[in-house]
Amino acid sequence: MAVNKQPVLKRCRTLGINPPTMGIDKKSNRNPKQTRRKQSEYGLQLNEKQKVKFIYGVLEKQFRKYYVMATKRQGITGEMLLQILESRLDNVVYRLGLANTRREARQIVNHAHITVNGKKVDIPSYLVKAGDVIAVKEKSKNSARIKEIVETNANRVIPKWLSMDKDTLTSKVITLAERDDIDYEVEEQRIVELYSK
Repeated sequence: MAVNKQPVLKRCRTLGINPPTMGIDKKSNRNPKQTRRKQSEYGLQLNEKQKVKFIYGVLEKQFRKYYVMATKRQGITGEMLLQILESRLDNVVYRLGLANTRREARQIVNHAHITVNGKKVDIPSYLVKAGDVIAVKEKSKNSARIKEIVETNANRVIPKWLSMDKDTLTSKVITLAERDDIDYEVEEQRIVELYSK
């Protein structure tokens, strides 16, 4: 399995991503380069794609698959693409405050700490649907690490498309994410233009 091992802060600086978007509260000590050449339209489109891929931790082959899925859904392709990415189980676990970063959320899912509708799911790319119930497995609720993460993220705002019972560590997908629920700057239309060439 391919794993992205790039230093997160360096990549955030390159792509113009705010580190808190990645669940990181550190700041880079380096000054951004003052002089930057004007990017071509293709460069801007590629940058948007790389940014979204990096935020969700998705590699090219899977990202293209999501784009094809988005083109087949009713609605604006760019918004459907973001909706699909937000529906990934590892992203949902991160959004619920059950992990500090999406990378950590992927590990939690991989280690089978999460159930969907009462069944163990250990595939981070699993796409949740409206009405799905996501919970921490009974055995995992007493894990020191899970307790520590939940306490650390006690004040994290849960998106309106999800509901969370912090006592039982059970949540429900009320509806799928909409464009307004995306909390980082992205021009998804540029990604659509890049793929539709």
